[in-house]
Order: sequence, then structure tokens, then C-alpha cells
Amino acid sequence: MNIPFLDFKAVNEPYFEAIQEAVKRVLESGWYILGKEVEAFEHEFSTYCGVDHCIGVGNGLDALILIFDAWKTMGLLQDGDEVIVPANTYIASILAIGKAGLAPVLVEPNPDTFNISPKAIEKAITSKTRAIMAVHLYGQCADMDPIHELATKNKLKVVEDAAQAHGATYRTKKAGTLSDAAGFSFYPGKNLGAIGDAGAVVTNDQELAQTISTLRNYGSQEKYVNRLKGQNSRLDEIQAAILRVKLPFLDRDTELRSRIAEAYLQGISNPLVDLPEVAAYGTHCWHLFVVRVKDRNAFQMHMANHGIGTTIHYPIPPHHQSAYKELQNQSLPITEQIHREVVSIPLNPAMRPSEIQAVIDAISQYGK
Repeated sequence: MNIPFLDFKAVNEPYFEAIQEAVKRVLESGWYILGKEVEAFEHEFSTYCGVDHCIGVGNGLDALILIFDAWKTMGLLQDGDEVIVPANTYIASILAIGKAGLAPVLVEPNPDTFNISPKAIEKAITSKTRAIMAVHLYGQCADMDPIHELATKNKLKVVEDAAQAHGATYRTKKAGTLSDAAGFSFYPGKNLGAIGDAGAVVTNDQELAQTISTLRNYGSQEKYVNRLKGQNSRLDEIQAAILRVKLPFLDRDTELRSRIAEAYLQGISNPLVDLPEVAAYGTHCWHLFVVRVKDRNAFQMHMANHGIGTTIHYPIPPHHQSAYKELQNQSLPITEQIHREVVSIPLNPAMRPSEIQAVIDAISQYGK
């Protein structure tokens, strides 16, 4: 049996016919940028999340950059302000802070949930701190109540990097509603994935939404009238139409992911493999099922010998990347251990029961 880590074709196959119709609809409309499809998706996704505003943008990284750029435009942030961010996140979270002219401050995560530690945040707050970025890593929300307590006490903005958390909840509220603004990615591998790059910002702040809407389109709301120094980061009509096809099935797919995750949690039995912990405060949307293994190379080889694909999210922590040489002297032992040990195993709605059981059996046999 050959079980790839992720088969994009298999995941999208149930939607092929509807996607083809959606693309045809856009082509026949003759309107390809910032048209009715984007407007409709923005309304539908904001309704799904439970927020007032959604602004479609080019990708998840741009979504985060635009949030910070908009706050700077609104006079709420300035160059050099510090933003606290988990050290074990994907590098895009940190890139967004730097690209907006702000200073990332890396702190350790909770080793059980992989998400940012509120205690570590509290220790990192200085007179220069202006915001906290909570990354809902792998599909589980960060513990937001203590984060908001710190933010309120210190008058800080809170951003969600919700790129992996479509439909995840924290105390019954969906990811995207837990902060001043949230950035989503619709990269093809996400739980709600486009057929290319795409992203969005969601917020309840009308002024912020209007500012981001202007910044994403060259700083313009009226053609050739540029009110702000913006950029080009627009969700295109075809990707919006495709996302509209898939959005109504997101909760169904999340339920399928949850069933697979529960089968793993109940069926995998191996003291050499640490399974992910699900926090009591919310629901996991299982973008990824990430285990921890001391000898990762041996584990991946074992899985490959059983025909099962695995991958690593992420093999090198951001502060050890050559792009961030200025951060390399930091001591972040929890982050470094996580990055040495994590392995992602297959989990997607296209998996068959026999494949799920094969993964369980292979992991249970590891080291025996």
C-alpha cells in the first residue's frame, strides 16, 4: 500500500465538476479582478467566521503584513515597535512582522500544544511592545483568554495567524474572531484550499477593514486615485470562485479530519511516539497531525518502508535560518527540541479506512 502524505488531486476530486463550472462562470463574466466572486466570498467567509469584515488578499503572508501596515497607516504602530510571536511558528509569521518594519520578539511555546505560552509572553513584554501574534499552529487555537488579559493590561493589539485554523474554535468562538484582526491562508494544502495562492484578513474593525481594502489595491478605492501608499495583493476572481465551491463543505471535511484524528489518538499505542494533546478549551480542526519522536530519521524511514509518506513542519526553527542571523544567539530550548522531533503523518478527508488503519499499525509497530 502506498499512502502519500497529501494527494492534492484526491482531496480536490469531489469538487472537480463544480470548480470547472465556477472557473467557466468567471471566464464568461469578463471580470477577473475584484469583482462579484471576491465580494461574494468575502461576505460568505466573514459570515462563516462570525465577523463583520473579510478582505480577500493575495496570500496568507500578505494578510498579516497588511494588518500591521494598516495599523501603521492608522497611527497605531510605528517602525521598530515590538511584536511578540511564538518562536516555533512557520517563518511567514515572523517575516510579516519584519516586512511591516516592526521587530519580532520570539518566545517559547507550550510544549504540549505547540502554541505560544502566555507566561512566556508576559516575561517578554517591554516598553516597546505593541502587539502579540497568536499563531494557531497545526489547527488548534492558542489559549486566548490569558493572552487577552495581558493585552488589555498592557494596551497591546492582538493578531491571529489563523493560516492553519479554518473552523477551529476557542470556547465556542471560531478562529478569526479571537483578536483585533486575523490573517488566513488558502494555500492549496490548507483545510480550505484554493488552486493557487490566496488569503484573507477578517476583523470586526470597520476602519481597519477599509484601510486594508485600500492598501491591497495600490492604496486606491477609486481607479487612478491613490489615497495611500499601498501594494498589489488582491484575491483574484477565479480563486474566490473556487473557494466559494469548497467553503460550504468545510465543516463536513473538518468532521472527517476529526474522525481520523480520533482514530489515531485511540488506535496508536507506542511509548516511542508522543501524540498531540487536544486542549480542553476548544476544538482542533486538524490541519496537521503532528507526533514527536526522538529519532525522527529512523521513524520516517520506518514509515517509508511501510509505504507511508511523512513530512516535517518544520525542520529548522526560524531563529536558526540564515535569513535571521541576528536572532541566532537566542536560547530557545523548547522550540529547538520541538523542531528536532516533530513529524507530520497523513491526515486528510480523502483517506480511506484501510489507509487510516495502515498508518495506525505502522506507527504502533515502530521500534518493535
